[in-house]
Amino acid sequence: MFKKILIANRGEIACRVIRTAQKMGIATVAVYSDADANALHVSMADEAVHIGPAPSNQSYIVIDKILDAIARTGADAVHPGYGFLSENAAFAAALEKAGVTFIGPPVKAIEAMGDKITSKKIASEAGVSTVPGHMGLIEDAEEAVKISSSIGYPVMIKASAGGGGKGMRIAWNDAEAREGFQSSRNEAKSSFGDDRIFIEKFVDQPRHIEIQILGDQHDNTLYLGERECSIQRRNQKVIEEAPSPFLDEATRKAMGEQAVALAKAVGYFSAGTVEFIVDGNRNFYFLEMNTRLQVEHPVTELVTGIDLVEQMIRIAAGEKLSFKQKGVLLRGWAIESRLYAEDPYRNFLPSIGRLSRYRPPVEGLQDSGAVIRNDTGVFEGGEISMYYDPMIAKLCSWAEDRTAAIDAMGAALDAFEIEGIGHNLPFLSAVMGQERFRSGKLTTAYIAEEFPDGFSGVEPDVGDAHKLAAVAVLVNQALEERATWISGTLSKRRRAVAKDWVVTLSAGVKPLFESPVTLDTAADGAFVRFGDAHHISAATGWFPGQSLGDFHVGGESLMVKVDLVGSAIRLRWHGMDILARVRSPRIAELAKLMPVKLPPDTSKMLLCPMPGVITSIAVSAGDKVEAGQTLATVEAMKMENVLKAERAGLVKRVAAKQGQSLAVDELIIEFE
Repeated sequence: MFKKILIANRGEIACRVIRTAQKMGIATVAVYSDADANALHVSMADEAVHIGPAPSNQSYIVIDKILDAIARTGADAVHPGYGFLSENAAFAAALEKAGVTFIGPPVKAIEAMGDKITSKKIASEAGVSTVPGHMGLIEDAEEAVKISSSIGYPVMIKASAGGGGKGMRIAWNDAEAREGFQSSRNEAKSSFGDDRIFIEKFVDQPRHIEIQILGDQHDNTLYLGERECSIQRRNQKVIEEAPSPFLDEATRKAMGEQAVALAKAVGYFSAGTVEFIVDGNRNFYFLEMNTRLQVEHPVTELVTGIDLVEQMIRIAAGEKLSFKQKGVLLRGWAIESRLYAEDPYRNFLPSIGRLSRYRPPVEGLQDSGAVIRNDTGVFEGGEISMYYDPMIAKLCSWAEDRTAAIDAMGAALDAFEIEGIGHNLPFLSAVMGQERFRSGKLTTAYIAEEFPDGFSGVEPDVGDAHKLAAVAVLVNQALEERATWISGTLSKRRRAVAKDWVVTLSAGVKPLFESPVTLDTAADGAFVRFGDAHHISAATGWFPGQSLGDFHVGGESLMVKVDLVGSAIRLRWHGMDILARVRSPRIAELAKLMPVKLPPDTSKMLLCPMPGVITSIAVSAGDKVEAGQTLATVEAMKMENVLKAERAGLVKRVAAKQGQSLAVDELIIEFE
């Protein structure tokens, strides 16, 4: 067995590999860039080596710098994690030449499967069904348009060396094919150092289902079930689960056997994933093979009980698999939610900054019988950098059935506290509560179909409004009672707390609910009575200063995030973000006379939607622009974001320039 493993990666996956290596008694080496000097993976490892500036193309994907770190520390094996150099055949070959073990597949398999064009040809020859497309390389945008037209729209434009949703675009017409080709090429070159592009038919309304395989160096190859990865945004997975609610046993077996056949065709060993697109009739087509550990591997671990990182290490060390295909049993259901530093209220644009609060839910076995797991690479007080992908954590739940796993995930998301940056936690909570998701009716177009106008939060129905109003009354009661405890007052002169209030719930300036309420307390507990004669039991141990409270309302336990915003109470629960105001009847009456403050007019400005770097400005002062015309491109967290005109207009001035770093809402272009 290896004595020391260097992890050629950062963040969550580096921490994940370190944990298993420590469990196995193997020493670990972390590498880090300038931006990651204080990162969690650096403090977790036994040793750490600085490898260069923050941009990954000057640090994490520079092979010579990784080799130098290996030489300096004496590591005898390298785990590449995912992304960066994990599917780089030249890196694996360089390790082999240096006499260092690559914890992954052989070089030839990486070369064959890492190139999506070659992999499709091999898959077809191995009897695996494939999606129609153009398997040759494409030189320029005009050729891309011609090929796309011949295949028939819609098409998927993909980077040959791509992964993680980068270098991928869907095109529905010639204009989108032309623009998508260039953007995909730019992203591919920036992220992978390889700008080769290919095009394939985009299967409308598909499911994305992948098979986890595991093979040793003794010709033993198994499949460990499937993962449903259809909940995606911009081709990047957001929520995954195992098993899939759509597959039957026959389809699972057929997909698994084809995945194994493909692996054997290229002499594959280590962990790997074969991705398929599946239509409504359970016809499946090969998409690509990922010759690495997948981001979503924890859900497979939770339903099989197999530590994939440990197996990768043992396989790389030459050990045989200790189990056969018949020994792979799927038990229960697991769900993974990817917490991203992306603001769903701003069209999921990247968010960077300091994590002023980072409090994940308690991991392990829960009172409900579910299991919670949180894989992360951040900590409270740490920074989310603009240089790398926006992942904060991977929150996973396991339970005996799918409904219980979804409920456990919803509860865990409610209990997860993240402050200081924009994040997608409320969006994930919203999905967990949707009937379509809970019934398993998933496609890769799920987010686009369910949130066509973007995400603006969840509005409470009548029942939830009553629950949140009761929570607001309990919070207000605790605040009022604390206010009566003023030192130096006479014992019989203390102010009595009123029982009658008016509760108003709103989302921003939008009113949602208003009702007079009365808080009644008795020996058998407290009740909130509403003006419509509805009443609900209410109790809590929350006290002022707590940011997360456990409220028992109507016999249900609610974990609600509580913040005081001026005179209002901010409540966040189940994807809802509500401002509650609890006023005396007279103050509520006067409040209706107050004018509403309108936001400033920015209709004649193009503002930077996220912290990032301006990579191009497409217009100049005096130019006339049309609706849909490209104005500028901003790069953040390795993704290009094309900013387009919402309507026709005349450019008054250009306030930013190419190469400039901008903060969120900084001015780029002003219009007449």
